[in-house]
Amino acid sequence: MVEGGEVPLGYHKPMTDSDEYLALAAIPLFSNLSPPALEHLAALMVRVSYKAGQTIFLAQEPGDALYVVGSGTVRISVRDEDANDVALSELEAGSFFGEMSVLDGGKRSATATALVDSVLHRLEREAFEGFLLEHPESAVGVIRGLSARLRQTNVLVSHRVARNANIVHGERLTALDRLAIAITDKVGSIGFFLCIAGWTVLWTGYNILASEVTALHWKAFDPFPAFVAYLLISNVIQILLMPLIMVGQNLQTRHSETRAELDFEVNQKAEKEIMTSSCISNEIPISCCS
Repeated sequence: MVEGGEVPLGYHKPMTDSDEYLALAAIPLFSNLSPPALEHLAALMVRVSYKAGQTIFLAQEPGDALYVVGSGTVRISVRDEDANDVALSELEAGSFFGEMSVLDGGKRSATATALVDSVLHRLEREAFEGFLLEHPESAVGVIRGLSARLRQTNVLVSHRVARNANIVHGERLTALDRLAIAITDKVGSIGFFLCIAGWTVLWTGYNILASEVTALHWKAFDPFPAFVAYLLISNVIQILLMPLIMVGQNLQTRHSETRAELDFEVNQKAEKEIMTSSCISNEIPISCCS
């Protein structure tokens, strides 16, 4: 026993005290267990302490134990594609975590970090499996806890996921819109410019030489300097492209509006999360959250 009853960092203490027994009885996961089962569980678990900011385990580490929060707060988080930490939940006293890799034998799916100085109850994998076999009624509590955790994750994902503006905009396009975009994309490319430039040089160059250099004995099909056919074709192309360019500009405006709408939705969701968190922590009156 440590003098003064304090649990230093990293110290493991078997849970045999009456205080630990009462703490386990208050945890929803074990509240339905009989007193002998609670005594058995208290003998199997050890108490570990973590300082604020200390990592309990990392994602992809082997899962060797289940944890129950005795006091303090533990943050469960994952890394997204941009290497940013995304908080999945913040667990208070009475909550448990680390059960997934303990149950299936896989690696940790998330990282657990102590937000404040915390005391946890640790149950090794072999001891947990043996306890479930001896006390199957406790498995019901684990299943209920997993279901609640899954519901919480689903709500979190539904609030956090932002839709891709390009995909949403594409879903709203009609067949004619897609055709207009395909044409304007080609018109706005360097390839189209080179085609027009090459056609102009060949057309006018041939007719200038055929009209001015009689020794070549070429027949001018669009005599210089009028270039009537060339001007007619050019005007027709311009008349056809101008409306398409306007259509493309309108579609671009609609794309910008879609992006603005999605940004607004994200901001609304963020405000709702802040309001909910503030209500839970009693930072603002409950009436403001209704």
